[in-house]
Amino acid sequence: MSYVNRVGDDVMPPEATVTGRVTEYRDRVRWGPIISGVLVALATQLILSALFGAIGAGNIAGSGAPRTITPDVASGVGIWSTVALLISLFVGGWVTTRACGPMNRNTALLNGAILWATTLALSSWLLASGVTGAFGVAATSAAEAINRLPQNVPGVTAEQARDIAAATSRALWWFVFGSLLGLAAALIGAVVGARSPRTNNYNT
Repeated sequence: MSYVNRVGDDVMPPEATVTGRVTEYRDRVRWGPIISGVLVALATQLILSALFGAIGAGNIAGSGAPRTITPDVASGVGIWSTVALLISLFVGGWVTTRACGPMNRNTALLNGAILWATTLALSSWLLASGVTGAFGVAATSAAEAINRLPQNVPGVTAEQARDIAAATSRALWWFVFGSLLGLAAALIGAVVGARSPRTNNYNT
């Protein structure tokens, strides 16, 4: 609303009002909460893996099964390890965005994706150091399968080479599939844990 100033009989024009939009810059990546989420994800995965491993070992010991690991047992270990991975990344994504201030959905997804990538990189380093991380079971299977590939070994038949190649392919596909599922779990957890901004002055 404009006002007209009157001085005696003279009419003064209204003062010019300059309006502008003030934009406050903030980083969208919050490394403190991301590191906290990674630590929580790794701790959760280790605890769940130990729990599922203890249950599985107890069932095998109580069933009187032979000592050799059958394909069913190996697949069961992979499934439960994947379940532990998904739960841990969901919790890590939730902790990451919950530890931040209010943010929109896109920022939550960005931080969740970085949490997943950081966990993957850290787990790869732990695996190289001999410690199983969040992606350890699938990555270990892939690495062992690759190491079994014949390299000019005359004692390996063509059929054995095909079996080893098939095992390598399955392990690598399992690693890719588990990694993508882990990314989805981290993104879902980040979105669930995000708190919406109270005002629309800026997006964080």
